[in-house]
Amino acid sequence: MEILKLPVGIENFEDIRRSGFYYIDKTMLIEQTLNNWSKVTLFTRPRRFGKTLGMSTLANFLDIRKDSKQLFEGLAISKNTELCKKWMNQCPVVFFSFKD
Repeated sequence: MEILKLPVGIENFEDIRRSGFYYIDKTMLIEQTLNNWSKVTLFTRPRRFGKTLGMSTLANFLDIRKDSKQLFEGLAISKNTELCKKWMNQCPVVFFSFKD
């Protein structure tokens, strides 16, 4: 059994997936967000509850400048092939974090 490292202080989805860190799959939030069809989505959580990681995951999924298929391989969102075909790497993305 491979022992995975804990991603303490790492909020970049791509870094976590490529470096083999322990990751709890929350990619179904992407499907819920895209199927919600609201004009504005507000993510409110206490400090250190994964807001930046969630936004990084969404940005990596949508960003037209990336090829993210390998990053999402084996995760829950990859099972929804229709959604992936329609949305994965199809949108221009601007990502801001005020974390620091």
